[in-house]
Amino acid sequence: MEIETFDDAAELARATANRVAARLLDAVATREIGVVAFSGGGTPAAMLAELARKELPWDRIHVVQVDERVAPDGHADRNWTMIRRELLEGSPLPAGNAHPMPVTDDDLKPAAVRYAGLLRALCGEPVVLDVAHLGIGEDGHTASLVPGDAALIDTGLDVTLAGPYQDRVRMTLTFAAINRARVIIWQVEGESKAQALRTMIDGGDVPAAGVRTDGDVLLLADLAAASLI
Repeated sequence: MEIETFDDAAELARATANRVAARLLDAVATREIGVVAFSGGGTPAAMLAELARKELPWDRIHVVQVDERVAPDGHADRNWTMIRRELLEGSPLPAGNAHPMPVTDDDLKPAAVRYAGLLRALCGEPVVLDVAHLGIGEDGHTASLVPGDAALIDTGLDVTLAGPYQDRVRMTLTFAAINRARVIIWQVEGESKAQALRTMIDGGDVPAAGVRTDGDVLLLADLAAASLI
């Protein structure tokens, strides 16, 4: 794992956008397509806005999700609401290249299976994302892989259901799908994440420790988040 620290959240956002953009350019040059999975929460917003302003081969880039809360379209709780506002509305990404998790379906289990099929169509089988963008919660969760949830158990699936967590059932990529990504890019911001980040790096008992640390893994953190490293 390569670790870089930045003075503040704004610098972290710019650096993360630069790393994501570079890896997508590499993917398009090599395979003629780039597939990036974005996490939600508050941290990625500024990074996505930075990324939207970059000159990229947007017609060859596909945006998918790491995880999503089960909530109506456009709801403030939805990660896709933030992704759409900060990235999609500010970039020329074609509408057909934006792939939200189908969390408004009446039957979520087949919806998760269908999303896994979409990922196979984009990324091959087994699914290998070009970029998996991750964050970490104060309790050490990443994606919607939260402490004590059955989704932490490897069942061979790439997309599964988790929760309820913070009053929302979730759809999420599994460790299996995340760990096959060509590059994993962590974006971690704020003092409240410092202990969870330290525990993850030590391989401690937090879900985020289930993400691989070998190979092409970048951990980008502001000084507050990295204070215990």
